Amino acid sequence: MLARVSTNVIAKLGKNDPVSMETLAKICTALNCDIADIVEMTGDNNAKN
Repeated sequence: MLARVSTNVIAKLGKNDPVSMETLAKICTALNCDIADIVEMTGDNNAKN
């Protein structure tokens, strides 16, 4: 795999589970893209006020 991330990470991405910034950086490097091209910020329903 070009990005050198595990199948567990791919599974997490498929379930919209959190992954590390390091993982996202590896994916961006492999795809030659910016973080904004692969990440969408949404409201966090679990956040405490």
